[in-house]
Amino acid sequence: MTQTRRPLTPRPLARRPLTRTDLTPLARAALAPGRTLTGVERLRGGTKKGVYRLFLDDGSTAVAYVWSADEDYWDQPDPDPRDPFSHGMGLDLFQAAHDRLAAAGVRTPRLLYADATHTHLPADAAVVEDLTGGSLEDALARDPREAPRLMDRMAELLATLHSHTGPRFGKVAVVDQGGASHGVSCEQRITDGALRSLAEAARREPRAAAVRRELEETVHALAAEVRPRDRHTLIHGELGPDHVLLTSDGEPALIDIEGLMYFDVEQEHVFLRLRFGPHYDALRAPGLDEARMRLYRLSMHLGLVSGPLTLIEGDFPHPERMREIAEHNLQQAISLLRSAS
Repeated sequence: MTQTRRPLTPRPLARRPLTRTDLTPLARAALAPGRTLTGVERLRGGTKKGVYRLFLDDGSTAVAYVWSADEDYWDQPDPDPRDPFSHGMGLDLFQAAHDRLAAAGVRTPRLLYADATHTHLPADAAVVEDLTGGSLEDALARDPREAPRLMDRMAELLATLHSHTGPRFGKVAVVDQGGASHGVSCEQRITDGALRSLAEAARREPRAAAVRRELEETVHALAAEVRPRDRHTLIHGELGPDHVLLTSDGEPALIDIEGLMYFDVEQEHVFLRLRFGPHYDALRAPGLDEARMRLYRLSMHLGLVSGPLTLIEGDFPHPERMREIAEHNLQQAISLLRSAS
């Protein structure tokens, strides 16, 4: 697999969203030369890529994805895709995930055009269909009476996704091309990641530093309870209601799919439980390994402390929300520590 290398030029002090002039060549190539791009809107929420709604003169819309250093607030070095949890960005990861989901029968916005040659922008770019039903997160908040129906459809999508497996664990873009990931098992990768996240959190937050040793001991104790397994399930990896869009007829479709991987299904469920909250009951699945759930839950909370605290060291425009996420997950990690003692 070829991984797009990020430019080494310094980032400007102020980020500039792409304009209609910038995106016109891409829109013209993707959506036919006879149509005119009349406006663009940068959509909120993306931290690793730019997401722009394209408005055309015939009243139709599409969405452009742009992967570049100026659109990526994490400011990470070139990621190694052989790490399942490495920074998920780039057209190659997106295309591999899109194709795998399509083959699995899992809805995601249809890919209309891809440009890895930087012909129309100095960056990887793609254009996908614009799903007009809004996000599942907004729909659940807007009309609670519709929640059971929507969650039933979400459960069906999830069952389809998780019915597919791979021969090894790792990003779809690696495994489906015959590659292998770093590490010997899912649980080992989670354990190592939890300890790294804890070290990063302790560097940035005194309360995490104060309980670092206790948390390290708890991570090792939970890891020791996990028994080996050789089943690797197709999972999204960061699946919350904000990463689900609805079609015009209310069907769910997955977005932010670059992290699609084969891994333990428990990793998906700890995230689902966190993000769906009271709606998670509709998504519960039988046969989950409780030992894995305990380890993966603590690891997830530690990652959601260190990640947001790292992000706000840069110029991310909504630091308050990241601090709230870090604070909530620090409290959850400490609570799990107390319950395990």
